Amino acid sequence: MKPPRFDYVRASTLTEAHAVLAAEGGDASVIAGGQTLVPLLSMRMARPSVLVDIMHLSELAAIAIEGQTIRVGAGVRQAELLGWPALAIRQPLLALALPWVGHAQTRARGTVCGSVALADPSAEIPLALVALEGDVELSSTQGKRRVGAAHFFNGLMSTARRDEELIEAVRFPCRRLGHGYAFREFARRHGDFAMVACAAVAGGTGTRLAVGGVADRPIAYDFGELADEALTEALATFAAGLDAQDDLHATADYRRALVRKLGRETILEARRCRA
Repeated sequence: MKPPRFDYVRASTLTEAHAVLAAEGGDASVIAGGQTLVPLLSMRMARPSVLVDIMHLSELAAIAIEGQTIRVGAGVRQAELLGWPALAIRQPLLALALPWVGHAQTRARGTVCGSVALADPSAEIPLALVALEGDVELSSTQGKRRVGAAHFFNGLMSTARRDEELIEAVRFPCRRLGHGYAFREFARRHGDFAMVACAAVAGGTGTRLAVGGVADRPIAYDFGELADEALTEALATFAAGLDAQDDLHATADYRRALVRKLGRETILEARRCRA
């Protein structure tokens, strides 16, 4: 199948991209890596009137340390972030999660911000952003704003981005002294979307666990320093409260069982890695 007709704008400046989005609103789509959008266009599941290509904007192509934050621009490909020499030192959770994102071929084209924009509830990058309590930098002709990850993901492939806005960058907090990080995922095959994925951050006062692949968005919960039976009971309560659904890949009960098992393993591993 061929995509429907659309106009194509290869933005030469960020100002031009903003202007097109302001003029076209919800009828425009932004393309960077295109690993999801191109198949959607081919299947006519996406029907934009204008496609705005931002991949040639140098100001969106950088990975930068700003204070205690890793700022990843909208043009940074997943493989580029994974291959960044400072990644494992600056943020171990991203170093653990990124190898699970698709395959080497898709990571070579797909962008970090593109995964956040898609907001698939099984995707690893949005999960890591929620676990780390990062934020999303949005820009338009009206200026810039930041939205915390907990408030950015609204539901199944739904976000707080407005039609005229561009995701200019995402920000991940850097590794903190005395914190441990862990990531676990269960899928039918490596590279498939996760049935359940867990990301944990263990600090001095407790452990935060974020779960993807179960509800309509990544969900995080603070388990404090609970251990043994208390942790098992808390994980069971947490899993039971998730709005899991049956689908072709797994039943809701099976996903909740995975949350209990993988969640415990991930929490304990993060605690062991505190340094």
